[in-house]
Amino acid sequence: MAKVKTASRRIWDYIVITLASFIYATGLALFLDPNNLAPGGFSGVAIIISRFTTIPTGTWFLIFNIPVMILGMWKFGWKFIVSTIYSIVVISFATNTLSALGPATKDPLLAAAAGGSLIAIGVGLIFRVGATTGGTDIIVKFLKLKYRHLRTGVIFLLTDALIVVASGIAFRKIDTALYAGMAVIVCSIVMDLVLYGRDEAKLIYIISDKADLIAGRLMQELDVGATFLEGSGAYSNQSKKIIMCAMKKQIAPKAEEVVKDMDPESFMIVTSASEVFGEGHKSYFSEKL
Repeated sequence: MAKVKTASRRIWDYIVITLASFIYATGLALFLDPNNLAPGGFSGVAIIISRFTTIPTGTWFLIFNIPVMILGMWKFGWKFIVSTIYSIVVISFATNTLSALGPATKDPLLAAAAGGSLIAIGVGLIFRVGATTGGTDIIVKFLKLKYRHLRTGVIFLLTDALIVVASGIAFRKIDTALYAGMAVIVCSIVMDLVLYGRDEAKLIYIISDKADLIAGRLMQELDVGATFLEGSGAYSNQSKKIIMCAMKKQIAPKAEEVVKDMDPESFMIVTSASEVFGEGHKSYFSEKL
C-alpha cells in the first residue's frame, strides 16, 4: 500500500513540475525574452548570449545547466537531481516552442510584471515538490555546504544584479536593465507569496496575574504555542510571568479577546513579526538552500 502511495505521489509531483515548467517558459518566451529583459539566473544569461548567436534561449538555458547538473549529481546524488533535470529539459523545450508564438506584449513594463510573476509561480511550484530549476539554485546550495556563513539572499541578489547590469551593457540601453531589475523584484515578491502565502504574523506579550489560565486558553482554543518568560516589576519588584505568543495575523483578534475576557487589567503588547520559524509556521531548514 505504501509503494502505491509513493508512486502516485511521484506521478503527481511530475505533473506539477511539468505544469510549472510550462508556466516558467511562458514568462520567459512570451514576455521577457522578446523584450530583451534578462531577469537574473541562467535564464537571464541565456537571453543575453542568445542575442549574439543563432542558438535560441531555451537551448542556451539547457547548455548552461549541464555542468551544474553534473555538479548536483556528484554532490547531492541522483535522487535529488533527477527531478531538476526533468524540469530543466521541459523548460528548455517549452521556451523554444512557445517563442514561435511571438511576444504577448511589447510594453516592457507589462512584460516585466507578467514575465517576473509567471517565472516566480513556476519556480515556486517546482520548489514546493522538492525540485529546482537548476542554475544558480544548485550553485548556491553547493556554496552553502562549504561556506555556511554565506547568506543565501545576498548571493542571489548579487548574481541577479550582475546579470541585470550585464544586460544593460549588452543591449546598450539602461531602460532595459531597469525593467529587468523590476522583473527580478516582482519575481522575488510573487515567489514568496507562492511558497509561504501572506506570511504576516503577530507577536503578543501578556503580563497578567492569570498567566497560566490565559496561556491554557490560548493553547486550547486557538491551537497556538505560548512561552513563559520571567520578569519583575521595576516599581513593585514583584516577580511576574510574561506570556510570549506568536501567531498568524488573523488569529490575533481572537487572542486579544481571550486576554480581555480572562483579565481586563492585564498588560498586553501586540507587535508585528516579519518572519516566524518553527512548528505551525515556516520551517527554518526549508527556507535555506
